[in-house]
Amino acid sequence: MIRRPPRSTLDRSSAASDVYKRQLMDQSEIINLWKAYDRKLEASLMLNKSNAIELTRLKTKSLLSSMTPLKIFTIVVGMLWVFVGATLISNLFVHAYASVSPFFLYSAVIQLLLTAIAIVIYMYQVVLIHQVDITDTLIKTQKRLTQLKSSTLWVARILLLQLPAWTTFYWSMDLFKSGHLPYIIINTAVTVIALAISLWLFINIRYENREKKWFKLIFQGKEWTPVIKAIALQEEIEVFEREQ
Repeated sequence: MIRRPPRSTLDRSSAASDVYKRQLMDQSEIINLWKAYDRKLEASLMLNKSNAIELTRLKTKSLLSSMTPLKIFTIVVGMLWVFVGATLISNLFVHAYASVSPFFLYSAVIQLLLTAIAIVIYMYQVVLIHQVDITDTLIKTQKRLTQLKSSTLWVARILLLQLPAWTTFYWSMDLFKSGHLPYIIINTAVTVIALAISLWLFINIRYENREKKWFKLIFQGKEWTPVIKAIALQEEIEVFEREQ
């Protein structure tokens, strides 16, 4: 005759089995909950990154747009300056060349020519700013910002080349005929120093020198700061896109 285990033993075994099954079910539910939470968190992070990218693009456009009014104003004033100056100088060349100092005439021509070149670059920059679109690819936007940065440096180089011309426009032939040697030496030294400074700046105005004090002294305000901030924002977008 086979003896069956006591009923109390069977009950305890069944209860233990039920407890174990419930634990497995609870663990499975917890794992599923964690997976669902993880999916929701990942989706939320992706959405936040996407929103951050769009916001950063809007900030970039806003920064660049803030440069436009000053550039347009500079273009208008510069064009008036060149037009009036060119009209006066051309009349002097035609009607009063013999009675006007050639130093004044040729200094004015150099100044007006360099200003005209700078105006053309400003027009190019306005077109670049207008072409920046928040829906463009990152590479295309970065390319336009690089062109804007480079052209800003070139404007500064060209305008600073005017410096020597501002030291010679008041010269005259009488200055050299008078034989006033100290006065001649002083004026010549001032022009040579101005020429050396303008050439040094023309060579050394480069993006690599942006952290130097003299560079920061020249490049600040609406002409430069928005460009640098926009470039930094594009670098943030690049990081976001890599993470995605």
